Amino acid sequence: MTDYVDLPCRDDEGNLNFVVESPRGSGVKWKYDPKRSAFVFQRALLLGVSYPYDWGFIAGTRAPDGDPVDAMLMFEFPSWPGVVVPSKPIGVVRMTQVEPGAGKERNDRLIILPVADLRYRDVKDLPERVKQELERFFVTTSEMTGKKVSIEGWAGSEAAEEIIERSRR
Repeated sequence: MTDYVDLPCRDDEGNLNFVVESPRGSGVKWKYDPKRSAFVFQRALLLGVSYPYDWGFIAGTRAPDGDPVDAMLMFEFPSWPGVVVPSKPIGVVRMTQVEPGAGKERNDRLIILPVADLRYRDVKDLPERVKQELERFFVTTSEMTGKKVSIEGWAGSEAAEEIIERSRR
């Protein structure tokens, strides 16, 4: 079985290796567990809430929270847990979370596209309504976890690339 965390961050063409954990439309947060080499149930989302796009991580990275860098793949069709999508970053949602007893930490979310998708070059090209809805989604999905999340703003593809480079293992 594949150990998704140990995949390189980029493929031979320089594209990001994005690993799907929770596909678009899922009402469940799945998480890859490298100890089991399996995708495991983490929690159900709030009633009526589902992932608007595929959710997962960038292989070969480690964020400040110890997990791989989180990312959302903006694409109209769902995939499946374990699918690796060659991707490109278009920006980042800057977020801070406070967990009781653990303190405050940054937990940014990359916004990415499949490499072949040419609709957007940067998050500034996204409709404002889409950005607001994504912000609301990220805040809503943290509810009932004990974490308090705040959105600090958006940054473009250059900031996303910086996060990736800092987080490469």
